[in-house]
Amino acid sequence: MTLTETRHLAELQTQVDALVAAHPVVTSNAYTRWFSTGAATADDVRHLTVQFSVFSHLFVEAQLRKVINAADIDTYRAGKEILMNELGVIFKPGRELPPAEGVDPELVATEGSVDGSRFRFTAAHFEWLLRFAQPLGLEFAHLGKRRHGTPSTLHFCDELLRIYGSDDPSTAEGASYAVEHWAAAGFWKELIAGLTVFKERECPELNLAFWTWHDKVEDQHAAHTADELAEACALPGFDEDRFLAGAIEMLDGVQVFWDGLDRDRRAAAAEGVAR
Repeated sequence: MTLTETRHLAELQTQVDALVAAHPVVTSNAYTRWFSTGAATADDVRHLTVQFSVFSHLFVEAQLRKVINAADIDTYRAGKEILMNELGVIFKPGRELPPAEGVDPELVATEGSVDGSRFRFTAAHFEWLLRFAQPLGLEFAHLGKRRHGTPSTLHFCDELLRIYGSDDPSTAEGASYAVEHWAAAGFWKELIAGLTVFKERECPELNLAFWTWHDKVEDQHAAHTADELAEACALPGFDEDRFLAGAIEMLDGVQVFWDGLDRDRRAAAAEGVAR
């Protein structure tokens, strides 16, 4: 890169970071802040699990759309890495995994490539959620389907499809950048904190691997922000305004999801008091 290009990228990085870091869903997520205290009841945890399973499952649809609409071969392959890992192709692990029947998601590598790796049903992210949900009394039929989503959850999923999966590369990359930075902002840690309290209090058989694995992955992604932005800028026809608009619109969609969960838990608490 030339000196002028480097300065331009640094200026854009500053602008993007200011917008993303200042978004309310990053700075003041009321639901995850409350959840981290451990105040969630079994019904609260079940509701979170069902709604998160809908988002997690329908994210596969948005990721496929992102792959189909990729602007170049590198973006295409990067999108397929995420898609195939979601479906159960593990990143090449640094150590030998146990037989398929005994796969523990905690042992699945959090970095590497799916190229030349192996598919395992039990490594699919949705199946990790199924194992997490079982001690809560939730089964396959209760999870992951669009019909189980609340309006706020479905709005978020539709925005993922529209913005993250956009056929405009600048918009899609803005949404992708925003999603990564929201995910790395700490919400996984807040959910894990609350789930840990709940597990110790009343559900010792709860398997938190789905949550802890994603937290580890997002910590790694957070270290590559400059590279991500440089790659986005290098896309053919990159447009800063559409990139920034995609990022903010995507974060607005994320906020609808969490605000919906917060309203739901407050309504449930009020109903319980009324009774």
